[in-house]
Amino acid sequence: MDLELAPHHEAFRASVRELAQGVVEPHAAEVDRDHRFPEEAVEAARRAGLMGVLIPTEYGGAGLDAIAFALCIEELAQACASTAVIIDVHTSVGSEPILLFGTEEQKRRWLPRLASGELLGAFALTEPAAGSDAASLKTCTSSLPAPDRTSEPQASALSSCPPTRTACASGRCSRRWA
Repeated sequence: MDLELAPHHEAFRASVRELAQGVVEPHAAEVDRDHRFPEEAVEAARRAGLMGVLIPTEYGGAGLDAIAFALCIEELAQACASTAVIIDVHTSVGSEPILLFGTEEQKRRWLPRLASGELLGAFALTEPAAGSDAASLKTCTSSLPAPDRTSEPQASALSSCPPTRTACASGRCSRRWA
């Protein structure tokens, strides 16, 4: 069994490492100390095409594979765990469900904007009564207009989402809306 990376994966790893060491790492301590969103690191990742690593080229992404994605997250994490988590969540929770389960219309509407970094994928998980236990979430989703909707407790935090970005929150529901 050959465990060596293919040349294109080695080249990709080297390019992400250069970005991580040159742009991400110099801000990592400040990001952690000040509890701030790493805007410059995410912008650099956006410019480098890392926001759409797993998104096919037909939707504006890089069209790379899971090995490339793992290498990307690994290199970013060595420089700044916060930045790595943001890119990982953007890809695996924000973009990939649309790619795997979305309609063609949804893919064409959202994936190019996610791949370019125009939109940043995030998720709402923490609730006052559930903490970060996904199985205990109470927030429900509904297609009813707002005045007709009864809302369960709202999520109290968004992962990866600065106030100037857009996030889509999901919930679980044990009952059907009338």
